[in-house]
Amino acid sequence: MPNFNMEVSHGLGREVAIERLKGFMDKVRRRDDVSDLQESWEGSVQTFSFKTYGFKVEGAATVEEDRVKMDGKLPLAAAPFRGKIEGSIREELEKVLQE
Repeated sequence: MPNFNMEVSHGLGREVAIERLKGFMDKVRRRDDVSDLQESWEGSVQTFSFKTYGFKVEGAATVEEDRVKMDGKLPLAAAPFRGKIEGSIREELEKVLQE
């Protein structure tokens, strides 16, 4: 499985960033191109999985005081689309943390 890793900086503090990520996942649930969204939180670590365009994406986001670190896995069949999927996740994450 191809992996993806990213970090997005923010100036929100850990608690505010966690609340924004929780609200963001509620918005993702309503998207037409996302299904089977699962998430759970343990402290400041969110684990998630969802399907998009027929591919299952899974991973974890660790919220720190000044950044969010995200690590995930894509199915091998999604490797040609890795850049697009990763870019889309990064773009949405940046939006939610900079609102």
